[in-house]
Amino acid sequence: MSINDNSVRPWGHGRISIATSNTDEYNPPAYEAFDSATPRAPTTRGLSVLGVNMYAADNNKIHNTSKYRNSNLIVRRNKEFIFTIMFDQPFNQQQDNVQIEFLIGSSPDENKGTYIILSIGKEKLNSLWSSRVVEKQGNYVSVGVTTDASCIIGRFRTFVVVVNDFGKQRTPRNPDTDFYVLFNPWAPADQVYTPNEADRQEYVLNDVGIIYNGEFNNITTRSWNFGQFEEGVLDACLLVMDSGKVPLPYRGNATEVVRRGSALMNAQDDDGVLVGNWSGDYSVGTAPTAWTGSAEILLKYAKDGGVPVCFAQCWVFAGVLNTFMRCLGISTRIITNYCSAHDNTGNLKTDIVLDEDGRVDRSRTRDSVWNYHCWNEVYMKRPDLPERFSGWQVIDSTPQETSDGLYRCGPTSVHAVKEGELSYPFDAKFVFAELNSDVIYRQSDRYGNMTVLSVDTAYVGKLLVTKRVNSNTYEDVTSNYKYPEGSDKDKQAMQNAENRGIPSRNYVPVTGAGVTISLQADTVKIGDNFKLTLNINNQSNQTCTFSATIAGSVSYYTGVVSMNFMLVNKSATVTPQNTTKLMIDVQSVDYMPFLVEQANLLFVVNGGIVETGTALSAMRVITLRPPELTIRVNGIPRVGKELMVIVSFQNPYYFVLENVQLRLDALGLIPTRIKTYEQIVPGGSVQMTEIITPTTPGKKVLVGCLDCAALRQVTNQLEINVL
Repeated sequence: MSINDNSVRPWGHGRISIATSNTDEYNPPAYEAFDSATPRAPTTRGLSVLGVNMYAADNNKIHNTSKYRNSNLIVRRNKEFIFTIMFDQPFNQQQDNVQIEFLIGSSPDENKGTYIILSIGKEKLNSLWSSRVVEKQGNYVSVGVTTDASCIIGRFRTFVVVVNDFGKQRTPRNPDTDFYVLFNPWAPADQVYTPNEADRQEYVLNDVGIIYNGEFNNITTRSWNFGQFEEGVLDACLLVMDSGKVPLPYRGNATEVVRRGSALMNAQDDDGVLVGNWSGDYSVGTAPTAWTGSAEILLKYAKDGGVPVCFAQCWVFAGVLNTFMRCLGISTRIITNYCSAHDNTGNLKTDIVLDEDGRVDRSRTRDSVWNYHCWNEVYMKRPDLPERFSGWQVIDSTPQETSDGLYRCGPTSVHAVKEGELSYPFDAKFVFAELNSDVIYRQSDRYGNMTVLSVDTAYVGKLLVTKRVNSNTYEDVTSNYKYPEGSDKDKQAMQNAENRGIPSRNYVPVTGAGVTISLQADTVKIGDNFKLTLNINNQSNQTCTFSATIAGSVSYYTGVVSMNFMLVNKSATVTPQNTTKLMIDVQSVDYMPFLVEQANLLFVVNGGIVETGTALSAMRVITLRPPELTIRVNGIPRVGKELMVIVSFQNPYYFVLENVQLRLDALGLIPTRIKTYEQIVPGGSVQMTEIITPTTPGKKVLVGCLDCAALRQVTNQLEINVL
């Protein structure tokens, strides 16, 4: 069915309008006569309603919703809000029969929670919602209403009904008395209750965040404006559920809302919000690396009537899903998993196939290890699971694999994943594999025969991080997901997982008999020559000779190889209990012609110990740092005073940057600004200047991004304090 219960009236000049049809919105008749056969208690008073005041500003402050740029009342479940009814004469609670009706949807039904009837007069009614007369003063009556802790999330319509001998006299439909009901992380009775106030401030009310990317030992950041309080965003989030045909009764269940939300953020199978694209060709849309926040995306989706927005990759999906959940009142945060396995077969084995020369064989390598992968966590009780599995739950809207027929993932209990308890809903096996797959290096000969070279049980799930509460630094949450590698509890979790259907390791992990190898490099900028270090650590009691091939390739952040550019051979003799370092020179002229977005270089070592014939393999991704984008302001930020914001960039390369897009996002200050340049010549610079006039005091974050086909991920942010 088509649900338009959350539609908004046409806004005045300069405000965002979401086009909807009122034909699916049921409003009861203004007058409803009683059947003559229905006995009624005699009522002679001719009471009439003159007006209703919802006191949006006062109630919103109490309900922690005053940040929403919306003129209507916005309340949270299981918390009282107070409004006033003005009658044409004093209200008599013992004589008058007055009801309040709250409706949502096109077919309101008391049994489905979409039609709520409360009484403030002599007639007593049963309802999960409660009402009381707070105060009477002359012809004015203040009424307190408390919604049920599990009521439907959405936009309700309000009617006041006077019941007399002849029937029911309703107030006419007035959009000003519509109000929104959201989840309530402040209420212990709500499924999404979050006990810590600092967590609620960060994970519900903070509208600016940081998303971590790069690689596990070279973490980089990009700022993201969630914008959940921006004008029109709440209606856009409700429209997402309407477009996805989420039944209204399901919208009171947080488990259902987050599961469906994870599906509706991608357009893979349901015309959701975002189209995923990892091809490198974004000519018919916006490159994933160019976005600076969620509000622009959600408002475009709503304005275009539910047409999916192009394009997104994992951090964009996570950023928009974070906004969607926080906007509806659920504590949500973005998690980055470094070295995240995309195991196409689900067998906890990520196969990296090398050719005879030691290069990654692109035609035979179907699994991949993403440099990083972003998903979300939501905090909630899980009534469908044992109590210990409540708390943080994984949800992921990046379309990787289907779950119950749709591209979605979760909610998955983080604690259940850690313990290997994978038989509970939803998608725990998939999340477990992302964190715990073994990397198996295989070599293929010219006939396609495979040989296992070595196994790395510790490469995947190296590090999981999220933004720290009230800080711009990251918090390491790896221990929430897994026990230390090789510990007794880690082995027990793996055994539990195998008991729950994960295939057992049907191979003997190949070890180097006391010899290990690793690759390392310092921070490298795009265009730099640099040295890659191969460390050979011999903890055995015998001298060993190690001989290896080091292959370098350009790769996407998903671990998919784009082009090979280097192949060198190295060998060294290492004495017992010692480490030898081999240096490999990497020249920019070799890799620069082949760079793809996010500038990742993948190095694979394939070698062995001559004396024993034992094979050793290792991988390392180097994420090259982009040049800097500069953001500065001229003047002291003050309410009502003009402030100049300057975003500038200089091209440090020997080649021309073409079709460059420069973006400035500043929540609460200006709408997103975009400027395009046909080209920036080598050594040339561009400058974007905007004049803004702050209207409210407090912390504001300016986010800038420069994007073109030859250069992605050029971002910066500037935090200012408006006086």
